[in-house]
Amino acid sequence: MSFTDQEIQQWADDYQDKSPQEVLELAFEIINEDIAISFSGAEDVVLVDMASKLGKDVGVFTLDTGRLHPETYRLLDQVREKYDVEIEAMYPNADQVEKLIKEKGYFSFYQDDHKECCSIRKIGPLRRKLGNLNSWVTGQRKDQSPGTRTEVPVIQIDKAFSGEGRQLIKFNPLANWSSQQVWSYIRSNDVPFNALHEKGFTSIGCEPCTRPVLPGQHEREGRWWWEEATAKECGLHSVANAK
Repeated sequence: MSFTDQEIQQWADDYQDKSPQEVLELAFEIINEDIAISFSGAEDVVLVDMASKLGKDVGVFTLDTGRLHPETYRLLDQVREKYDVEIEAMYPNADQVEKLIKEKGYFSFYQDDHKECCSIRKIGPLRRKLGNLNSWVTGQRKDQSPGTRTEVPVIQIDKAFSGEGRQLIKFNPLANWSSQQVWSYIRSNDVPFNALHEKGFTSIGCEPCTRPVLPGQHEREGRWWWEEATAKECGLHSVANAK
C-alpha cells in the first residue's frame, strides 16, 4: 500500500479543520489493515474512546520502558477492561539496557541528557513495532511543546520511520485540539485517565524523568526538567532523534 506525496498532502489539507473523529474515519478508510494507536497518555485514551465509538477494531500498543509509574500500569489495565481492547506492550532490548546500566548506572541521563536512554527504551521498541505497520495514530497536539510540535499536521508521511521502499503514514487527529478540549472530552465521556494528573502531573513519561508542574508552567516543563525547555522530545516524533 503506497500513496503519493501529493495524495497525502491533499488529505492533510482537506482534513486540517475536520474533527478528530473524521480524521480517524479517514485513517480507517484508506488504511484497511496494519494500523494502530500508540498509547501513552490522556490524548491516546481519547483516541481509543473515539475509535470505540466509531465501531472500529483497531490495534493499540504501548512502549513499556520498564521505568513507568505504577499509576500508568494501572491505567493500562483500566483501558483494557473498559474498551475490551488488547494493548500490546513493546519492551526494550534487554542486552542494551543491561549494557547501559552496567556502564553508566541507572540515572546517566541526568548528566548525559535523556536521548541515549530514550533511544534504547523507546525508539528501539517503537521502530520494531512500526516495521509491521502501514500507519500509526498518535495523540500529538500542536500546543504540547514550544518549538517542536507547533507545525504538526493531522496527516503526514512519517519521515522518521519510513524506510527505503516502505511508506509509513502518521495520523495526528488531535493536532488542533488544546489541552482544555482533551480534558473536556475526558470528563464528558467518562474516559479513564492517569491518577497522576490529580497530583499535578500533566505530561507523563518515565518515573525518573517526570515531575508535577507548578501553576502557570507549560505542560511539558515536567518532562526532562533539567534540560532546555524548547527541545523536550524523546525522538518518537523527531527525524533527527529517531535515526
